[in-house]
Amino acid sequence: MSEPVLPRPARIAGIVFASALGVVVLLSLAALAWVGARGAAAYSHLRAAESTVTEAVDNLSDPTQASALISELSADTSAARSLTSDPVWRLLEQTPWLGAQLTAVSTVAAAADDVAGTALTPLAEVAAEFSLDAFRPTDGRIDTTVFSSIAEPARTGADGVAAAAASVARLDGSVLLGPVRDAVDQVSQLLQTSATATDALARATELLPAMLGADGPRDYLIVFQNNAEWRSLGGIVGAMSVVHTDEGKMTMAAQGSSSDFDKFSDAVIELPADVERIYGTRPAQWIQNVTQVPDFTLSGELAREMWLRETGDEVDGVLAMDPVALSYLLEATGPVTLPTGDTLTSDNAVQLLLNDVYKRYENPSDQDAFFALAAASVFDALAGGDADPATLVSALGRAGDERRLLIWSAVDRDQSVLEGTTLAGGLPTTTKQTARIGVYLNDGTGSKMDYYVTPETSLQWESCAVDARGRATGMTTLTLTLTNTAPDDAATSLPDYVTGGGGFGVPPGTARTVAYVYLPTGYDLMSATLSNDDGFGGGFHDDRQVLSFEVDLKPGESTTAEVTVRSPEPAAPTVIAELTPTIDADLPTSYAATCNTP
Repeated sequence: MSEPVLPRPARIAGIVFASALGVVVLLSLAALAWVGARGAAAYSHLRAAESTVTEAVDNLSDPTQASALISELSADTSAARSLTSDPVWRLLEQTPWLGAQLTAVSTVAAAADDVAGTALTPLAEVAAEFSLDAFRPTDGRIDTTVFSSIAEPARTGADGVAAAAASVARLDGSVLLGPVRDAVDQVSQLLQTSATATDALARATELLPAMLGADGPRDYLIVFQNNAEWRSLGGIVGAMSVVHTDEGKMTMAAQGSSSDFDKFSDAVIELPADVERIYGTRPAQWIQNVTQVPDFTLSGELAREMWLRETGDEVDGVLAMDPVALSYLLEATGPVTLPTGDTLTSDNAVQLLLNDVYKRYENPSDQDAFFALAAASVFDALAGGDADPATLVSALGRAGDERRLLIWSAVDRDQSVLEGTTLAGGLPTTTKQTARIGVYLNDGTGSKMDYYVTPETSLQWESCAVDARGRATGMTTLTLTLTNTAPDDAATSLPDYVTGGGGFGVPPGTARTVAYVYLPTGYDLMSATLSNDDGFGGGFHDDRQVLSFEVDLKPGESTTAEVTVRSPEPAAPTVIAELTPTIDADLPTSYAATCNTP
């Protein structure tokens, strides 16, 4: 039987349809080849730009170097943006599935170009015109006008980088291929780091002129935290200095010590009820305890009020730093010779100030005098312009990142600039991207035994799941191990001032630690255990659940605490534990664990 023959019009329609289909297929293949070739070229440019951006961010402490790098990467980002924004690319962005991949690539390219070509270029142009030597004090004075030329482009750059970071963060990772999602995540992290760095620079240019007395004289109380006797934010307040600033000139106006202060009969300011339930009124009655509550906004206000009551002088703000931060500054100044004949260096500052001094001087007043000499000598080196500006900026940045340098201002405008930064020393804050646990350590021995106590901290996701939208759920365990590394004969080989001499009911050589663990806001406590089988206390502080425990450790002994929390749904994919800064500069002050797709 013969095949049926289609009528002529039907045959023509079939031929036309087949031809049209063939043209569509050919055009589609051509379009795919087009975007494939352009995508490969764009990828090459973006990889080159990524390397340059990383180097530029690392050199933000030296704007003159960063400016050259920013100019260099603009050509790569501009090329990548052009390659991923032509009409063919835009048309294919409307297609199912493939469109999401192309949109992700074009968004990343546009964000990178916005950063290089728009956000940072004005800052690079300004920075290229001067050297960091402009920030070097001359006769104790810094020319505050240099900040004016940077302030506007710094803020423009910070806002531009933040907008670029937000555009990449809005991409839906659940619809992306693994390699594309990984690349987006990497760029997003880089942009977030860049946003933090540029925002810090913008805030500094706004804050520093006022702090240096450009708008009128200022007085700042600097309190030195002693990490050999822990408090939540670092250590007890020991030596103190008041720095007076006026039109950029810095002078040391006064010095003091915690030994000058008696216990105040009542709290110098009323503590929030939730704080008092956990800590009592001790932080508001003893100058040594003002940093026991892990919120420097409160610590600064307490220290300011205590200084006022003791001396009658009112200061405009309070800064806190520790000997480790001082060692970073000594990297910039170089060795400083003290009137005692000692040479203070970045290598020996911590041991000399937190241990050797107690072995050398039995009288606390002699110890205080030594601390005062050290502080005054380093200040003179800084005010005299002896510090290398680039190294100094890097040192201050590191101290701030590690929460070893904290600032509180009684001037509302200045404090608003500080809010949300590590310099503000606030409670751990949980966001959509990052959940934070606070791990705060306090000495209970009344001694300097924390020089010998080592904390080891880790975070581990016990279960980790990512839903279709890339949101994490699961449980995270914090493990904290405290070890007393003092010599076995610490009770007799170490001075009573170091061991406590049996005061507060603690045998010499034993180290007593009181710890507070702040859980992330909205997270549920699943379990909490101590290896010594003791229990936990605690309460709530500003909607954060707080666990507390106390442990006594003889030389060589250890105790481990494990705390497991369950995330809400959805959870932040990254959990960070923030730890009290210790004497060890190599010991991280934060630990992170990220929930990845199984």
